[in-house]
Amino acid sequence: MANIKSQKKRIRTSEKQRQRNVAQRSKMKTMEKRAIVTISAGSAEAAAEVNAAIAAIDRACSKGVIHGNQAARRKSILQKSLNRMTGE
Repeated sequence: MANIKSQKKRIRTSEKQRQRNVAQRSKMKTMEKRAIVTISAGSAEAAAEVNAAIAAIDRACSKGVIHGNQAARRKSILQKSLNRMTGE
């Protein structure tokens, strides 16, 4: 444990931020998985699920939870799988 007051505060704030990042990443992954399941099932609401997942990915990227290139890659994979399902 740190002895310096500012370092103690830094430890507390970084732990809060880590918890926020974990929650954001978990939510993003859940929405991605839900989109993939609806795409593989050939469901009619697959496009809406993909749009929701892409919004979650963008949100995580803007908050710095994931890198921009990783966000682009994840969105690309989702969009390609949706296009394959719809036959575009």
